[in-house]
Amino acid sequence: MSDTPALPVTFRPGHTRAILLTAGVVIFLTISAIGLLLEQLGPGERLTFVITGALIFWVLALLARVRVVADESGVTVVNIASKRRLEWAEIVQVNLRPGDPWVFLNLSDGTSLPALGIQPGIAKQRAIADARALRALAEARSTVVRADERG
Repeated sequence: MSDTPALPVTFRPGHTRAILLTAGVVIFLTISAIGLLLEQLGPGERLTFVITGALIFWVLALLARVRVVADESGVTVVNIASKRRLEWAEIVQVNLRPGDPWVFLNLSDGTSLPALGIQPGIAKQRAIADARALRALAEARSTVVRADERG
C-alpha cells in the first residue's frame, strides 16, 4: 500500500490547466482591447467584443476545471460539463491504455466513465503515474470496502 498517495488527493492536468487559463485571459484582454480601441464602433458593438472575449474565456475555464478528487469515501470526477461522485466499490478498474486521451473508469454497473482529470497530453509521465496511483487507491479501497461488507 506504499504506492498509494495520502487521501484526500486531487489529480488534474496542471500544465494544460495553466495553458488554458493563461490563453483565456490573453484572448479576453486582446479581444476586449480591440473592441474598446476601435473608434468607429458603437457602444453595443464594443460590448459584443467584450462578451465574445468573456465567452471564450468561460469555455477555456470549463476545459481547465477537469479533475479527479479521491478521498476516504470515494472519488469525485469533474469533467467539462459534468460532475459525478463514485463510491470506491463502484470502481472496478482504472484504465489508461496507450493512445487513450484520458483515464477511463470501468464501473460496477457495466459502464465506463471518462476521467478527464488524468490525461497524457502534455505531461504523459505524470498522467501515467497519476493513473497508477488512482488504480492503487481503487484496488486498496475497494478491497477494504468489500471486506467491511463481508464482516
